[in-house]
Amino acid sequence: MSLLHSTFKLIDKIFPAKVAYAHCDIPCGIYDPHLAQMAAHTVIRMTTLINETKDDAHKIDRLTDVKEHHAELCKHEVRILWGDYFKPEHVQKYPELHELVWKVMKLGSKVKQEVNMEAAEELLGTMNKIAEIFWKTKGYDTTTFSAPYPTAKETVYPILKK
Repeated sequence: MSLLHSTFKLIDKIFPAKVAYAHCDIPCGIYDPHLAQMAAHTVIRMTTLINETKDDAHKIDRLTDVKEHHAELCKHEVRILWGDYFKPEHVQKYPELHELVWKVMKLGSKVKQEVNMEAAEELLGTMNKIAEIFWKTKGYDTTTFSAPYPTAKETVYPILKK
C-alpha cells in the first residue's frame, strides 16, 4: 500500500464522510412522453428497413443496433415517467396505467430480441395510450395525427391552450 493511500485511509478513518440522501432525482418538473413515442417510431422504421435489406450484413447490424437502442430508450423514458412523474392518484384514476407500463417494458424487450413489426407497432400504440393518460393528468385533452415520419403511424399530441 502506498504512503498516499495509507494517508487517505487514515484521514477517512478519523473524519469519515457523511452519507447524503436525496429524496428524488433533480425535481425539475419537466416530463414528457414525446421522446418515448419517437423512440417507438424509430423501432418501427428500423424494423421496416431491416425487412427490406437483403444481403448486407453490415447494414442489418447497424439497423439492428439502432432498433435495440431506441427500444431501450423507450423503456428508459417510461421508467422515468413511472418512477418520477406518475403518482398514486394517477394510478387510481387510470387503473390501466400499471398494465400499460408493464406492457411497454415487455414489448420493448420483445422488439429488441426480434424483428417483429406487430410488436413494434404495438409498442407505439401502448406508448400512445400512456401519452394520452400523461396529458390528461396535466389537464390537457389530446388529439392524434399521422406522424410526419416515414412510419406515418398515429401519434398522440396534447391540445395546447392559449
